Amino acid sequence: MSDISYSAPHSTPHAAPVTPGPQRTTLAFTLPSGRRRTAPARLGRESRRDPLLPQRARNALLDDEGQQCVQVRLTAADAANPAARALLDVEAGTALRLHRILDSTAYAPLFPRVIGHDLDSAEPFLLYEAPRGTAAALTHVMGAADQRILARDLLLALCLLAGQGLVPRDITPASVRWDGTSLQLWGLEGIARAGRPRTPWGRAPYCSPEQRRGEGLVDSRDAVWSAAQVLYQLATGRPGATDRAPADLDQHRMLAETLRGAFAPLAVDRPTPDRLLDLLAPDAARRIKLTVPADDTRPHREAFAQALRLKAQDRDASEALRQEPVPGTENENENETETETENAAGDAGAVLCPYCLETIRLDLSALFVTDSRMQYQPLDLAAIGNPLRRRDVMRGAVQKCAADPGFPEHFIPVPYLMYGRPLTVAMVGQSSTGKSHLLTQMIAEITDGGLEPYGLTWQSVNPEQHARFVRDRVQPLRSGRVLDHTGGLGLDGFARFVESLLITDARGRVRPVAFFDLGGEDLVRTDAALRFLLGVDALVFVVDPALALPLPELDRARERWGLDVNRDGDLAFGTVLDRLPKNGPYLDVAAAVVLAKADLLRFRPPVDRWLSEPPPPAGALDPALLREESQDVYGLLRHHAGQAWLRPFDAIRRCTLHVASATGGQEDGGRYPAGARPRRVLEPLLSLLAMRGVIEVHGGAESFAMEPDPEPGPAIEALPTTGAGGGFGGSAEGKTR
Repeated sequence: MSDISYSAPHSTPHAAPVTPGPQRTTLAFTLPSGRRRTAPARLGRESRRDPLLPQRARNALLDDEGQQCVQVRLTAADAANPAARALLDVEAGTALRLHRILDSTAYAPLFPRVIGHDLDSAEPFLLYEAPRGTAAALTHVMGAADQRILARDLLLALCLLAGQGLVPRDITPASVRWDGTSLQLWGLEGIARAGRPRTPWGRAPYCSPEQRRGEGLVDSRDAVWSAAQVLYQLATGRPGATDRAPADLDQHRMLAETLRGAFAPLAVDRPTPDRLLDLLAPDAARRIKLTVPADDTRPHREAFAQALRLKAQDRDASEALRQEPVPGTENENENETETETENAAGDAGAVLCPYCLETIRLDLSALFVTDSRMQYQPLDLAAIGNPLRRRDVMRGAVQKCAADPGFPEHFIPVPYLMYGRPLTVAMVGQSSTGKSHLLTQMIAEITDGGLEPYGLTWQSVNPEQHARFVRDRVQPLRSGRVLDHTGGLGLDGFARFVESLLITDARGRVRPVAFFDLGGEDLVRTDAALRFLLGVDALVFVVDPALALPLPELDRARERWGLDVNRDGDLAFGTVLDRLPKNGPYLDVAAAVVLAKADLLRFRPPVDRWLSEPPPPAGALDPALLREESQDVYGLLRHHAGQAWLRPFDAIRRCTLHVASATGGQEDGGRYPAGARPRRVLEPLLSLLAMRGVIEVHGGAESFAMEPDPEPGPAIEALPTTGAGGGFGGSAEGKTR
């Protein structure tokens, strides 16, 4: 759930019967089941639920079934604000989650019942069943018997939310509704996740002192304070104190007996919702746990842990085998090591050409620059006497690679040859998966300083190539335009990288990083196009949820894109994995599997959690958190897509799994209505950089993302490596291929 910095009390629509207004329209929306529904509708007069919040509400009547409801929506102007959309997404995500777990239980009436939603349109909206009762704010003083029932229902609601890791920050007399026999709690736009940093929300006295100041972490006991304040006002007819227990608490028996500790200024000193509920209704908290559906992810978590154990065992066995000397070969091993050292010294300055895969060195007599017609012309460095200008010209120059005369003509940017062994990253997936959008947003995040918290800075390898990438891809996508399909193959049929950067650590060590982005049809069309894979260091496998997951909420996307669910996995995945060199049961290339277009699933667990996960603290990578995300994505794919979509994880020793959305929403007519809003696009690359030793983590690159049973502890500080030579060190990078 997102934390949006609005500070206001909240009100809910009145429960009066629908009075159809003059506006007649047709509403198309998605049901909680994921199916689509279209219905003629009559819409009533519109008003803001609160003057400080963007949502508007109006009564509605769905004429096909005569169904009375309430529409909560954003105008096109408000929807252009990402924070307003995020607020409506929080409300929708909470309503849908509660519907999923409670709809068939006796607890469902405690919350608004969602009918449907359309959240990717220019004017997004939610539809609810008409609310029950009236706002408690309209009740001056409530009788003791009703107080006890309302308190029980309110604490039931808090316990149900706490069981999902959710905390309501909007409990006020306006959001609590009462129909004379039971409660209904609104204000779902104010939900926050327990354990996230608090942000200021609400007004005194209903928000706790810590919540009002935005201090510390969200706690279920924040809502206990709010509930106690509402109950005090209903008992006395006046608001309570803003930072302590009311002075006259002892005069109100029910409050004094059950809620005395609820008014503590600090959350840590308050009772939890389930403890208070047991005072009012013994055993009710236990019955909730029995009613809510059991966790069905355990088999998938166990399968994930077993896969990690097998990888760790194979790693340990391989290390033991390398360290154990074979009798009678000790001298041979010493000579071998000396020879490897000599060869490494002799190859100083040599790198692997990312195209022909032959060794190449910087040759100042084979440099070229492009002219005004984008044609290569020889560069005579001897004619440039000024050292500063000479260095600047070399940054934009390329070298013709002649290492393999039989390979088509190709050129390498000069900076790519000057800073030690390059790191190559390839995007893998069918053409519809969104990998070009994902890569574009990765590069955009890097250029915005996304690597700086990890001690890394960047510079373009070739300024002209980078400017073209920004002009043709970054700027159009950021302005809300849909990018064209990938064209990563040249006319000669071999792959070219689409962007390359120089990554520098805080101590000045530099390493080129090049990105390949081929269309899915190119990856399966010709073996020649795959030759570059033999030299690739890292892979990003991009999963299209519409292809992989047979979930009803993806049916509309499949229909729009002309896709069908493929239970056999992405053909490009298998083609690439079969082409990579293998030594032992696992491939040694680093990899990340990314469930892309995750905005399509932003209301389904576990995607809802990870899309809203805040970035890690500056300079810290948390392997435990990364492993938890990998486990969740593994479980989602294993449960709904099948093992074929997990083949990269099963085949590659070091492989993490992620959720990401390059655009934050779906396109409409070649544009994104709310603009492109990337979410978690850099995390897969951070994982790859850690696995390849570019970002150093304690425990080493070899063990990163592969330990099955981590010891609990703090986040691991990400440090630049201290390897020798012109490149980066790290156990995964010790030898030159």
